[in-house]
Amino acid sequence: MGRRGTFVSVRHVQHYTDQHGKERWYFRKPGQKKVALPDSRSPEFMAAYHRAAAGVEIEPIESKRAGAPGSIAAAITAYYQDNSFTSLAPTTRGMRRALLERFRANNGHKSIAAPKQHDIAKFLGSKKPFASRNWLKALRGLMQYAVATNLRGDDPTAGIKLRKAPKTDGFHTWTEDEIARYEAKHPIGTRARLAMALMLYTAARVGDAAGLGPQHIRDGILSYRQQKTGRHLDIPVHSALAAIIAATRSGHLTFVATQAGKSFTRKGFGNMMRKYCNEAGLPLCTSHGLRKAVSRRLAEAGCSASQIGAITGHRTLSEVQRYVAAADQAKLARDAMETVSGTAIVPPSEKWDQLSRKR
Repeated sequence: MGRRGTFVSVRHVQHYTDQHGKERWYFRKPGQKKVALPDSRSPEFMAAYHRAAAGVEIEPIESKRAGAPGSIAAAITAYYQDNSFTSLAPTTRGMRRALLERFRANNGHKSIAAPKQHDIAKFLGSKKPFASRNWLKALRGLMQYAVATNLRGDDPTAGIKLRKAPKTDGFHTWTEDEIARYEAKHPIGTRARLAMALMLYTAARVGDAAGLGPQHIRDGILSYRQQKTGRHLDIPVHSALAAIIAATRSGHLTFVATQAGKSFTRKGFGNMMRKYCNEAGLPLCTSHGLRKAVSRRLAEAGCSASQIGAITGHRTLSEVQRYVAAADQAKLARDAMETVSGTAIVPPSEKWDQLSRKR
């Protein structure tokens, strides 16, 4: 039998020793669920305490992975519970956590105060350009937290300059031919067609598309909050999307559900789309590429950057421009010249056909 708990000087914190002689700390406030806290003598204690006091759920403390006080492992555990991490978008948290867990596996036993700038720079230098940028963001968040909580005196990621990544167009933008090939392979009424249409007619990211359901549509308007940015969007439901939804059997909470009737995770939805694209013979096409295809379509239709951003959720014109880079340059050029001259310009191929018919 463990000893009866006693409240320590920190408000609402109870401390006792269990039957195995291990000390335990809990946040116990009337009307709230009891929350396990780390050792009150550890540097992670106050961060966890403030999270519990704010009524924010704290992930279970995993003693085997938490590490000794002052270690990188302990700092990572505490960082996960700090507002600087929990306030990040879910997708961002997931990506950074995946990197930090790899960093913990190899360096968790070391002191959080040990890494110097040259150590971080050398580590990042061993990664490919795009990967090194993601690593820098993840490690910078951890080190800035360590400085803020007095776990170390400086931020070793400050001032680090990375190699310039080679310029690319990023994810492949679906062409109209590729969209047609996908639709031919996956007709209306199939889950594959519905999954694609949810992104093609809304520009939703894969994680947002996975969560869309009947409850998000009212009076012909699809309303949802983007996971990545937190921005709320109201988008009129395209008639083609409405027809596809009506013709397809869907789940109760989400339009696209698993065989068991449950909602897809972001990763599960993405894997499913990868399978459907492969079946249509489209190895270069991705879910994110559909989002870029929407931007291209809107640009080719003459929509302004502000109008495109109202659909995609981008807040700046520079962000929109990156997504419309694949717009049909030839078509846009013809439209521009027609605006200046006031005369319709016939595309070369069509003009040749007209001349041929006259002969």
